[in-house]
Amino acid sequence: MNGQVIVLAGPPAAGKTAVAGLLATDAGNPAVHLVTDQFYRSIRTGFVLPFLPEAARQNEVVIEAIVGTTTTFARGGYDVVVDGIIGPWSLDPFRALDLAVSYVVLRPDLETTLARARGRVGELQNVDAITGLHGAFCRLGELERHVVDSGGLDVGETVAEVRRVLAAGGHRLR
Repeated sequence: MNGQVIVLAGPPAAGKTAVAGLLATDAGNPAVHLVTDQFYRSIRTGFVLPFLPEAARQNEVVIEAIVGTTTTFARGGYDVVVDGIIGPWSLDPFRALDLAVSYVVLRPDLETTLARARGRVGELQNVDAITGLHGAFCRLGELERHVVDSGGLDVGETVAEVRRVLAAGGHRLR
């Protein structure tokens, strides 16, 4: 039996990694927390910051690797919580999977996002990049219904809200 895939997306500092970790750790089925940042950090030579236009080909390759890894785990019976800055521009390979795929966007307001980013060590601190990525997640069109406002929620409350919307089924891509 195949596992389900949950793509937990949003701008930097939205709470994705903390929430995804708890979703996978407390899952009722075998589960994997797939941290997409690790795929980018694996590039040792020739790395381009993913938010730059010249990173387009790199980003395509990384998404392909993420989708391939996700597929392997899901076909092996694991639920997979994919945690990353995966916007609508990267969803087609996930939509093409012959698996149950849900998409949830954590999106606190910009002020909260920037405040959280300032408090992180070793993570993206570039205000312009964070602001741009936040803006990209504010233009979701038909995917706006996939948003969970995590701004006023702590990690536990956000996990509970994500579980609630997943159980309701309205965040399915496939």
